[in-house]
Amino acid sequence: MIGSPNDGTRLSRRRFLQVLAGTAGALVVGIRLADATDAPVPPALLGDTLYGLGPFVRIDADGNVIIGARDPDTGTGTTTSLPRIIADELDADWTRVSVVPLGLGVEDDNGKPRWPYGHQTSGLGNSIPTAWADLREVGALARWLLLQAAARRLGVPAERLRCEAGNVIAPDGRRFSYGALAEAAAQIAPPTSPVPLKTPDKYTLIGHPAGTVDARAVVTGQAIFTLDSYAGDMLTAVLSHCPWPDGSLDNLDTTDTMAVKGVLKVVQLKPEPGQPLGHTVRSPAVAVLADSTWAALQGRANLKLQWKPGSQSESSAWFEQQAADLVNNKDAAPTTRVRNDGDVDTASKKAAHRVEATYVQPWLAHATAEPMNCVAHIDKDSATLVVPTQSPQDAWRIVQRLTGLSPAQIQISVPRVGGGYGRRLDHDYVAEAVMLAKEAEKPVKLMWTRDEDMTQDFYRSACVHKLNATLDGKRQVVSWNQRMASASALAQRGVPDNRFWTSEVDAHQLPAGLVPNLRSDWHSLPSAMPRGLARGMPHLSNAFAVESFVDEIAHSLKEDPLVTRLRLLGEPRQIQLGEGQTLDTGRLINVLKLVADRIEWKNWLRTVNGLGIACWYVDGAYVAHAVEASLQGDRLNIERAVCAVDVGRVINPKGLEGQVAGATLDALSTTLNLSVTYKDSQVQQRNWKDYPLASMAQLPDTTEVILVPGEGEPTGASFLAMPTAAPALANAVFRVSAVRVRRLPLMKELLRML
Repeated sequence: MIGSPNDGTRLSRRRFLQVLAGTAGALVVGIRLADATDAPVPPALLGDTLYGLGPFVRIDADGNVIIGARDPDTGTGTTTSLPRIIADELDADWTRVSVVPLGLGVEDDNGKPRWPYGHQTSGLGNSIPTAWADLREVGALARWLLLQAAARRLGVPAERLRCEAGNVIAPDGRRFSYGALAEAAAQIAPPTSPVPLKTPDKYTLIGHPAGTVDARAVVTGQAIFTLDSYAGDMLTAVLSHCPWPDGSLDNLDTTDTMAVKGVLKVVQLKPEPGQPLGHTVRSPAVAVLADSTWAALQGRANLKLQWKPGSQSESSAWFEQQAADLVNNKDAAPTTRVRNDGDVDTASKKAAHRVEATYVQPWLAHATAEPMNCVAHIDKDSATLVVPTQSPQDAWRIVQRLTGLSPAQIQISVPRVGGGYGRRLDHDYVAEAVMLAKEAEKPVKLMWTRDEDMTQDFYRSACVHKLNATLDGKRQVVSWNQRMASASALAQRGVPDNRFWTSEVDAHQLPAGLVPNLRSDWHSLPSAMPRGLARGMPHLSNAFAVESFVDEIAHSLKEDPLVTRLRLLGEPRQIQLGEGQTLDTGRLINVLKLVADRIEWKNWLRTVNGLGIACWYVDGAYVAHAVEASLQGDRLNIERAVCAVDVGRVINPKGLEGQVAGATLDALSTTLNLSVTYKDSQVQQRNWKDYPLASMAQLPDTTEVILVPGEGEPTGASFLAMPTAAPALANAVFRVSAVRVRRLPLMKELLRML
């Protein structure tokens, strides 16, 4: 069994899954009774008996409530927000609630997997929207069962009882704690139809701030990550990958490596032919297996390797030039016409004013704080893994393919993840760990070093945007033409070619619906560099181009960029964008005005600093940033950053504030410093010194977050603040640069026009 250093109970995850699985289907809540020794709960909560009220809720005889968190936590706060949805419907006392990460939920359905927990993916901004209906029903059913148990004991109809903070209370004041009712509730058959849900006015936890449930463990170093896991007789494996994505091993001498004390084996790994990117080894590799991390690293250092380049060779500079040539060639047919509203060509011919701009964005790495790693123990009857993954179900598919084991024989635990950003949606490192564990016939802890993590990534493609807009005599934008060239993150992944554009452009992105004649074209570029999804795609790169271009339009008109945006948005209204997407311009105007007021935009013309602003729409959520920047000599200072978000109903305001602030700083850091370059298809960046995250001195002292109260369905927020932070900064830098160069003439001209 694989465990952690602080786990004194050595509890069985497999038995836990069997106990909590219930009947088929994610929304069908089963009732099971289990001894405490079978449940993976914190040792402090182990009482005489635990009673299961479905796959997510357990209550002990003392009234302690254990709630399972189904989605991996990559720092997005899912271990707090998801259980609070259940706890609110349950009317639980949050101070008596403990949260347990569930790991992968899988059952055997005649040899096929069945997922009793439903959705188990994190980092895509959809954990809360997907959970909202599911988990409320889970909590409501558990509450209903407790009410039925109390009604039988009190002789009072359940409709006359109420729940409050872990108690069922009768009209005459009599009450029973949930602990006193748990055993009886666990034996009541659930109803055949869904039970009523609470109305919003009855919420006691949803919408109220709560700290992260494992914050103390994180800040004190007690949080358990995969690298903290261990297994008896476990080997440590480190890798040396081929520097060319399609290269091969030309020569290998392991003599000096095997002479290192503790090194037991050297294993070659190769990509499996026909497997999509991210499902197998990314590039050929040599693994050193040893009885300690030190011995494995020393063994790797002593390897004598000669790699042979593949047939493809390119550079990042060459790629960017090809992309620029494509968007500048008006005769080049796009790979995909993503959107085509009105008649751009005809509208452009009648223009009173024209604006054009080109934006180039570099390749990016994920650079997660925790490099790729995995613990795997494989034998003929079972596979047990500890995996820092954003999608445990996809990791399961890799394990099942490589082992041939049935669903019930594969166990995957997912501890807290040290950053995902889309990198852990791929599972090449899981395939490597499984291959090595099978070869070693022992548990293996695979550990990537930072240089491997940097040079063996699935990168975000560089891209070039060419934008043209025309305006009429009333300064209204009448046509908008955007051409983008990039290498799709979905290539070589089993996705149809005609869907490659979906990782690069959003058909409903701004200013869709706001301009009568709008065209969005995407040009596909081939590349030998492996690509993958990255945080904020496709909004991150597109918002930068679009919102920077709006400022260029404002500059060409010699007017306030906020005025330009408000005119473009028009009157508050709802615009149908297609495919069920609705843009509420009133909500977008609101977040825009909120950040403008907070940054004191009225001083836009008069301050020596630069003020920048940007807004965006993402799947029903609205966000805006305002940034103040200054120049001291040649040094850029970000003085302030303000962000307003409207995500509908907020589950945990404190958690959302943290997500927004973190995404803002991530975007600012990326904008200031980060770029991946490669020559001869070899990545040049190998560590933090080559790929430097922003220092504290480079970032604002505080990031002010404004949360808009909402009554609608909640939307996702994990990367929501990423798209607008970068263009707001760029617009602020442009403004402060312009002020420095020609402040007095510019101010006089603008003041005269205003």
